[in-house]
Amino acid sequence: MSSVVYDNTAEDPRHRTVLVTGDNDFASVTDTVAVIAERPQTPMWWKIAFAISSLLALNLLLLIGYLFCVGIGIWGNNVPVGWAFDITNFVFWIGIGHAGTLISAILFLFRQRWRTGINRFSEAMTIFAVICALVFPTIHVGRVWLLYYVFPIPNQMWMWPNFRSPLLWDVFAVSTYFLVSLMFWYMGMIPDFATFRDRATNKARQWTYGILALGWRGSNRQWLVYEKAYLILAALATPLVLSVHSVVSFDFATSQLPGWHTTIFPPYFVAGAIFGGFAMVLTLAIPARELLGLKHIITMHHLDNCAKIILATGSMVGYAYAMEFFTAWYSGNPTEMFTFLNRATGPYAWAYWTMIFCNVVSIQIFWSKKMRTSIWSLITVALIVDVGMWFERFVIIVSSLHRDFLPSSWGMFTPTWVDIMTFAGTIGLFLTLFLLFLRYLPVVAMAEVKSVMPEALQDFEEHRPIGDYWGDAPKGHEERKKEMGGDKR
Repeated sequence: MSSVVYDNTAEDPRHRTVLVTGDNDFASVTDTVAVIAERPQTPMWWKIAFAISSLLALNLLLLIGYLFCVGIGIWGNNVPVGWAFDITNFVFWIGIGHAGTLISAILFLFRQRWRTGINRFSEAMTIFAVICALVFPTIHVGRVWLLYYVFPIPNQMWMWPNFRSPLLWDVFAVSTYFLVSLMFWYMGMIPDFATFRDRATNKARQWTYGILALGWRGSNRQWLVYEKAYLILAALATPLVLSVHSVVSFDFATSQLPGWHTTIFPPYFVAGAIFGGFAMVLTLAIPARELLGLKHIITMHHLDNCAKIILATGSMVGYAYAMEFFTAWYSGNPTEMFTFLNRATGPYAWAYWTMIFCNVVSIQIFWSKKMRTSIWSLITVALIVDVGMWFERFVIIVSSLHRDFLPSSWGMFTPTWVDIMTFAGTIGLFLTLFLLFLRYLPVVAMAEVKSVMPEALQDFEEHRPIGDYWGDAPKGHEERKKEMGGDKR
C-alpha cells in the first residue's frame, strides 16, 4: 500500500464510491487483517486496555458473588422503584446489540456494499453486548437458583412458565436473537479462519484455526453452499432485529403504569436501539482503525454513512419524545400528563434534560458534512449518544416508577456503589471480550471486502452466484482499475 486516501465521501451519481482506498489488492488486504492476529508481540496499548477491562470484569464476578450471598438489598432498589439500574442496564445493552445484526443482515439484503468494512466487528459487538445484557435478567430475580422456572422444562410439579408474561417473551426473543447472531457471526468468519489456518506458522495456530474453519478449501461448491446459508441466516436475522427490542418494550407497554402504557414503545425502542448501536459502532470503529492500521478499509465513507444513520434514527427518537408528551396531553388523563411533566420538571429532571441534550441536540451537528467527516466530532458525538441512550432507559424506568397513581406511595431511588460498580463491570466484560476478538480473530471480513474491490472483476463474468452479490463489482471501479494499470491477470 503506497498511499491511502482518507476521505472518499464524495457523492458522484455517475460512479459508486471506492470502498477500499489506496493501492491495495487481495494480498495486501489479507496481510493487513491477518497481521493483526499474527503479531508475535502484543501491542502495549492492548495490554493496558486489557488489564483495565479485565479488572472491571473480575469486579463484576465478585459483585455477582456478593449479590448471591447477601441478596438484592445491596442495590438501591426499593418500593416503589423495584426496577432501577438492573433493568436499565439490561435494556441499554440489548439496544447496543442491534446495530451489528442490522449491518450484517438488513444492509446485506439491501445490497449495501459499504457494510463489508465494518460488519465483522459490529457483529462481535452484538454478541458481547447481548452477553452483558443477559447478566441482568439472571441476577435481578433475587432467588437465582429458581431461574430455571422461566424455561419450559418439564418437571415433577407440572409447573410451566406463564406464557402470557412479557418477561417470558424476553427469554425466548433474546436467546433466539443471541443464537442466530452467534451463528451468523461465526459462519461469516469461516473463509477467513481458513486463511488464518493456511498462513499459520506453528502447529497450535494451524490446529486451532483449522478446527474453526471446518475444512474450508474455497471450492466453487463450498462457496455456493456458503452463500445460500448466509442468505438464509440474513433473512432469519432481519425480523429478529425488529422484533427483539419490540418484545423488550412490551415489558413496559403491557403494564398499566403511566409513562409506560403506550403503543409507541415498539417502534420507539427499535429506532433507539439502532441509534445507540450505531453510536457504539463509531465508538469502537474509530479507535480500531487508528490503532490497527485499517484506515483504507474502514474509510471516511463508512464513518460518514454511520453518522447519517445516527442523524436519521436520532430524529426518530426525538420525534418519539415529542409524541409522548402530545399523547399524554391528548389522552386527557391527568395522571399520564403529570408523569411527563414530572419527567421534565421533577426530581429527575436533570436526567431527562441530559437525555434530550445527548440524543436530540448533540446530533444536529451531523447536518454538516464537515462534522460528519471529522474524527473528533464523530467520536465526541458517539460517546455523548452512548451516555444519552443509557439515560433514556433510566428516565423511562425510574421516573415512571417513583411517582405513580398514589402520592402516598411515592419514593426516590438512589444508586448504591454496588449498582454503579456492577454497571462498570459489564463495561469491563464487554471490552475484555472485544479486545480478545481484536487480538485473535479476523476483525474485518476479508472475503467480503475483496468482493467489492476492482480485482473482483476477474471472476465476475464467470461467477454470478445467488443474490448477485459476492461476485458483483461496484460501478466506477472499472475506471479506477484502468488507473491502477489495467487487468493484472
